[in-house]
Order: sequence, then structure tokens, then C-alpha cells
Amino acid sequence: MEKPVSPFPDRLTDGYRAFLDDRFDREKDRYEQLAETGQTPKIMLIGCCDSRVSPEVIFDARPGEMFVVRNVANLVPPFSPDDGLHGTSAALEYAVQALRVEHIVVLGHGRCGGIRAFADDAQGPLSSGDFIGKWITLIGPAAERTGGRGRHEGLDGYVERLAFSSIQQSLANLRTFPCVQILEGKGRLHLHGAYFAVATGVLMLLDPLTGQFVPAIGEMPRKAMPIRCDEPAAS
Repeated sequence: MEKPVSPFPDRLTDGYRAFLDDRFDREKDRYEQLAETGQTPKIMLIGCCDSRVSPEVIFDARPGEMFVVRNVANLVPPFSPDDGLHGTSAALEYAVQALRVEHIVVLGHGRCGGIRAFADDAQGPLSSGDFIGKWITLIGPAAERTGGRGRHEGLDGYVERLAFSSIQQSLANLRTFPCVQILEGKGRLHLHGAYFAVATGVLMLLDPLTGQFVPAIGEMPRKAMPIRCDEPAAS
């Protein structure tokens, strides 16, 4: 007996109709060009699959401008050419080797559930499934970089520090890939860390010289002063 076909969500149909009437209509020539010539994005962005932080929305990207891969907690595993299935690594290899992107951005964000699950021992894994708990062990080296949670440090503050540190760890892991090492060494590939605050819309960028995250545009509120993820809070 055949299974009944589930109806496609009305929200998606309505959204598609709005897309056709607005953006696709305005950029029809661009879509036709992309179909004819293929994609040539200059930027690869590695972000979280959290529904609140769509990179294309945050950066107002046009079709074909960014090659995006998203996973839980925007993590990059180190280079590990074994028999496993490596979705993020495969996307990275394609972006660097085939598309020849010039920039790779690791985009973290505020209130990340994956980061919080690792930081909060009492919470446990995000689900009782087979994959998430193992995946977020990639955050371990970033946690060591922070020096751990201070005795009097609130969980929210530590989660934010850990999110910053995890971005830096993913950048370090990117540099374990030979193709990244070679092209970065030749000045043909550039790595960047960024953090998006969901509640305020503030985008912060990693200064590689100081290790601080600073606002991309203008001044940010006093409560969000530049953060060094390797400085633990006072215990």
C-alpha cells in the first residue's frame, strides 16, 4: 500500500510565489546568466544551521555571490582523510579546489544551542540521537582555549566566550587542510572570523592581530565590549 502524499507546506508555496513576483522578476537576467555560465562565488561562508542566522539575509547576498555550508554550531573539523563521510570538509574542498573562492568566513552567532549544549554540563546533548553529541566534541579544544568557566561566571557569559573561541578553533582547523595552507600562503585565500548577535543585529569581526572581536560597522553598546576568548572570567 502506498503511503499518502503529505501536502507541501502552504508557507513555502506562498513564499515561493512572493519570490517569483519580486526577487526573481527583478534578477531574472542574473539567474539566466548563472544558469548559463555557472557559479563563481568569491566567498565561502561556514555558518550554523540555526534558522535565525541565514547568511544570505544577514549579508544581503545576491544569487551566486556566496557558497554557503551550514552545520550545527558552525564547526569545521580538522583535516582527516579517512573513510568517513565528511560533509563540511567536502564542501570546503569543492569551494577551494573547484570554485577557487578567495575568502572563507566562519560565522558564529549569539545564543547558539550547540555551543550552549557543550557549555552546560547539566543540559546534556541537544537530542538523544546518534550524531549531535559526537559532533559537538569538536568544541573541546575551543573550551580549553577559554580556560574554562569561571566559578562566578554566568552561563550566558561563558557561552558567548566559548562561541568566540570556537570560531577561532574552526579557523585553526581550516588551516590543517593542505589546499587551504597552500593558497593562504600564496595570498590567494583569506580566512575571517565573524559573530552575529541575534538580538541586536551587531556583527563583530575577529582581528587576527589582537585576538579581539570588534564591531564591523560603527560603535557597539558598552555591554558588548571587545572580547578576548582566551581570557577566562575572574573566578
